[in-house]
Amino acid sequence: MAEEEDTKIRILQSLRGKICEGKNLGPCSGPNRQRDLCTFCTISLDQEEVFRTKVFDKSLSPFYGEDFYFEIPRPFQCLSFYVFAKGVFQRDLPVGKVSIRKEELCKFSGKEHWFGLQPVDPNSEVQGKVHLEMRLNELIIENGSMCQQLLVRIIECQGLPLISGQNCDPYATVSLVGPARSDQKKTKVKKKTSDPQFEETFNFEVTRPNSYTKKSNFQVEEEDIEKLEIKVDLWNNGNLAQDVFLGETRVSVKILRNDHIHRAWYLLQPKGNGKSKTDDLGSLRLNVTYTEDNVLPSACYTPLRTLLLKSPDIKPISASAAHILGDICRERYEAVLPVVRLLLHHSRLVPFVSAITVLELENTQEANTIFRGNSLATRCIDDMMKIVGRSYLTVTLKPVLDEICDSNKTCEIDPIKLKEGDNVEVNKENLQGYVQKVFSSITQSSSSCPPLMCDVFRSLRHMASKRFPDDPHVQYSAVSSFVFLRFFAVAVLSPHTFQLRPHHPDLEVSRTLTLISKTIQTLGSWGSLSKNKLFLDEISSNVSKESSGVEDSVVLKEGEIQKRAQGRKRIGKRNFKKRWLRVTNRELSYHKHRGKEALCIIPVKNIRAVEKLYESAFNRKNMFQVLHSEKPLYVQAGNCVEASEWVEVLSQVSRCNPDRLGTFHPSAHVAGAWLCCRSLSDNQPGCKPCTPTLLANLQLDIDCDRETERIFSLLTSSYSKLQKMEDACASIAVYQGPPREQDDYSLFTIQDPKETFHTVQQITHILEELQREHDTRSGTAQYGSQENPIVGKTS
Repeated sequence: MAEEEDTKIRILQSLRGKICEGKNLGPCSGPNRQRDLCTFCTISLDQEEVFRTKVFDKSLSPFYGEDFYFEIPRPFQCLSFYVFAKGVFQRDLPVGKVSIRKEELCKFSGKEHWFGLQPVDPNSEVQGKVHLEMRLNELIIENGSMCQQLLVRIIECQGLPLISGQNCDPYATVSLVGPARSDQKKTKVKKKTSDPQFEETFNFEVTRPNSYTKKSNFQVEEEDIEKLEIKVDLWNNGNLAQDVFLGETRVSVKILRNDHIHRAWYLLQPKGNGKSKTDDLGSLRLNVTYTEDNVLPSACYTPLRTLLLKSPDIKPISASAAHILGDICRERYEAVLPVVRLLLHHSRLVPFVSAITVLELENTQEANTIFRGNSLATRCIDDMMKIVGRSYLTVTLKPVLDEICDSNKTCEIDPIKLKEGDNVEVNKENLQGYVQKVFSSITQSSSSCPPLMCDVFRSLRHMASKRFPDDPHVQYSAVSSFVFLRFFAVAVLSPHTFQLRPHHPDLEVSRTLTLISKTIQTLGSWGSLSKNKLFLDEISSNVSKESSGVEDSVVLKEGEIQKRAQGRKRIGKRNFKKRWLRVTNRELSYHKHRGKEALCIIPVKNIRAVEKLYESAFNRKNMFQVLHSEKPLYVQAGNCVEASEWVEVLSQVSRCNPDRLGTFHPSAHVAGAWLCCRSLSDNQPGCKPCTPTLLANLQLDIDCDRETERIFSLLTSSYSKLQKMEDACASIAVYQGPPREQDDYSLFTIQDPKETFHTVQQITHILEELQREHDTRSGTAQYGSQENPIVGKTS
């Protein structure tokens, strides 16, 4: 088992992007055309909704402005964006959709595109795969002539969609289809499962021509079966309602020409290949970045990780591996983040930031332009604040931002933008009140500022004073340019980006936040303000902040779930109720509704394990269990992304508890026995080992191997620039001066060509070794296997 883990590759998927806006939504003409559509968008992995925007009122061209990011915890075929019209007295109606197959996502990565909406056709809404076996037998019938018998075995399906939020009741029809025949047979219905095991075999006679004569070596005659195919349709049994189409696949019988047995997995396809009449339903502007990290075993990354972690000690700093990465990937905004996270995890970020800050200050001529550019130093500090300061923002800004967004007072003071009936004096009063509350919240928050941010600010302050000793204010402007201009003001402007609000604010609230943010920037730049100066002193001085000894309670995750009544012995729909689940760094609680008193509180210190449940436990998907000192808490999340996030957060927050379990039951104890191992006692120790939890800072959530793999990918994709830097170093070293081809090398910072050349060569060697590891370990699964199912008709 250990050897298997040593060679295993982790495939980690994530999706990041933005639902920007819609244009001319809805049918362009006819009775269905509406002028006052209230719309919202959803994101689905196959047919499972994993994200939803807020409703945008009465506009055919709404600006959604919703950012999204989530880890994808399971395989998927298609990513879809749906636009719905909000129903008042009826269900929400689909306007149209944008569907992108997984293999096509790379075409759109990182850039905004307009996508035309396609109709939402029930026959095209499919997901899952089916496992088939086909065999052709030769038989002698009564009159002595030969005929062929086709055996079709439908083995199983996986990943069928939920129907109305529940597992489906699937069955399959198997048909032999040709120009003059259509024989259909049907499997039994499987109850409440998305992964049905059918294991049924059907026989079909393949008609032979009269001229057929037996041959010594049996061969299927091509003209006989050229147009015959097996068609498998999956359906959900609707009982009293209409059956729902789940997908189909077609396999040409002539695949058996060369092999009498064919066994393979097939992806389910839309009916008629998903082709339907198109109408002008409008368009959607999207920014989508799909990332798939193929993470090797940790030992493979040791050389690259070691080289990167040595960066703060390299002199000059421009010759370090981390600085070289920033240099050659200067135009890629995502390049700095994995380096910051890696150095942060190993407590090497502060010395690295200090070294690159010194380099930047050497090139800064005026004190009033300090840290105003988009340099490697400013990008590193920006990313550090976003990672480390997440809970700091929540504690400091969330209460006042909630008040501003919910009260929705008008604050417009621009005469040109005033609406009829607006009073500019009243609006000015509203704005001043909001600014005062936000600014006071910030300047009184020094005790909550994370120690790492304080360390960086202290270093910035010292280096700025040393660079400009005659300017008494530069020590404050160096800190305020980050904490006010790049941290608090940005969070006020876009609270949804920092998880301070669930959605992008509407236009009026967004305008209010813009005015507040601009004012905060202005106030923050006035280092002479006594309140401002005191705050900057407190977050950047050598004096330790007073602490009560009690850690602030920080909400790590909350949301609506379905909770099973604890202690119930039977499985039933009535045993599940909607509840609001909330986890902080101190406790897990559930409530009847958001904001209501807790119905149950479980201290984090009492949590002994958090594990996913088999679907068969309660015939429900996306379930997990919290094992603690009393009865297990069984929870169903809204989708696979939510379930994975809940398990991750709860596992991390309880990872150091002394009484954590080593084993668990992945199913339920029902009718006197565990469904997983059939043990009778409900106190029987678990039958499966608990999932090991990596020791990581919960707030930082850093997977160092994944970050190193991303750095490897960045360096590999910029390999040509790496070679140019190597050439530049050689040229400078030989000619003892600037290179002749200045245009090719001017973007690189090369202070010591020999040291830089040495580091580049080390990087190149490590990249070659890592690429060999990838090539050796990442073999492509056979086409038709469970991991690589066949798409479309096969012949």
